[in-house]
Amino acid sequence: MPDEFDVIVIGAGPAGENAAGRAGRGGLSVAIVEGDLAGGECAYWACVPSKALLRPVELAAEVRRMPGLEVGPIDAGAVLARRDEAVSHYDDAGQVRWIEGVPATFVRGWGGLDGPLRVRVAEPGGGSRLLTARHAVVLATGSYAAVPPVPGLAEAEPWTSHEVTAVKAIPERLAVIGGGVVACEMAQAMHGLGAARTTILVRGDRLLPRMEPFASDLIAESFAASGIEVRTGTGVVRVERPVPGGPVTVHLTSGPPVEADELLVATGRRPATDGLGLASVGLPADRVVEVDDSMRATGVQGGWLYAVGDINGRALLTHMGKYQARVCGDVIAARARGESGDLPSLRDTADAYGAPQVVFTDPQVCAVGRTEAQARAEGFPVRAVEYDLGAVTGAYLLGDGYRGRAGAVVDTERRVLLGVTFVGPGAADLLHAATIAVTAEVPLDRLWHAVPTFPTVSEIWLRLLETYGL
Repeated sequence: MPDEFDVIVIGAGPAGENAAGRAGRGGLSVAIVEGDLAGGECAYWACVPSKALLRPVELAAEVRRMPGLEVGPIDAGAVLARRDEAVSHYDDAGQVRWIEGVPATFVRGWGGLDGPLRVRVAEPGGGSRLLTARHAVVLATGSYAAVPPVPGLAEAEPWTSHEVTAVKAIPERLAVIGGGVVACEMAQAMHGLGAARTTILVRGDRLLPRMEPFASDLIAESFAASGIEVRTGTGVVRVERPVPGGPVTVHLTSGPPVEADELLVATGRRPATDGLGLASVGLPADRVVEVDDSMRATGVQGGWLYAVGDINGRALLTHMGKYQARVCGDVIAARARGESGDLPSLRDTADAYGAPQVVFTDPQVCAVGRTEAQARAEGFPVRAVEYDLGAVTGAYLLGDGYRGRAGAVVDTERRVLLGVTFVGPGAADLLHAATIAVTAEVPLDRLWHAVPTFPTVSEIWLRLLETYGL
């Protein structure tokens, strides 16, 4: 006989765990299915380990900016050991205990849809198990790093975000394909930990192309100052690695080839839909699962299927997946109680404003809402202002040579912020205030009365508003 639960969640990453926790809080019985480590990509091969690798590099740079302090070479072995502690030595026993305390039933195996409200689980030992749901199935399988179809690239066994965050030894020479968040963060982490010759290969004309141009400029300046080479406007035509584990050569559309000891591919991600059984419920098997603002899959009748996190393609960020999962779990619990799942409080509204994001490089790049280009493309009446973040007294006190910039995008008719970007060491602590201002649509005339403390970097708010004319 099949096992029956109120809710079945496929995927035990942060989004899946939050959906399970929220549904369980609503009094529903929950099963959560995971074939890899409970805790997901973020806990073991993305957010947590990458920040454990980046923090010593960031801290060393901060110390070097302060007269009277000295910092020696970073002990890469000690950093990797701490990274291993941060990921619980790739042991998910603690995460499983958390899931069981929700309470929820943890099912080890690879789950896939087997028709409406049915999940077939391929167990590690080779058997299978059929689970059925009374109310809902939630897809929370996340995404995988995409490897482009470049001749020889797959055969060269490049690193992706999965391998670079789990690195056991720092290569002397590293080539990075891509110019986005993972490329920038991991290039700086590996370079700071000992990859003396680090080269970033960017097909476009700048790093971080989805951010404001001044963010790209400041990151490029920082990389150049530290010895990281950035080649823009160049594509990869083929990759050669004659000996497995040996040197790799990257041939380019322009400029000389790059030879490295390891190659990191950071060119985007694809939804983890393989083996998920989407065709059994009439959905395409090779693309994101489209959802409405309650996280219900729009292509499935009956309102029983939900998708949260990267698999729905709305915002490929862990904190946004967790937010979507909280919305999802509350909607499922409300509908199970016979209440309306269509209340405004049970809707994802944050994605529409623009998700907050931090790039944990030195300097940090922090943004929420729309860039100026995005706002103009969407037809908003826009005025953008910028200010030198290093000119704020609080920033100067953080160290010599503090470099940064802040920008705000204003809807000139409604006089509210459409987007805010901060670039500077330690700027991440400024972002939540900006997130509140953007998502709550705080009028500028009201925001003027939110007085920043002196001498802190938060005084940048006053300077931005003064630059706008308040």
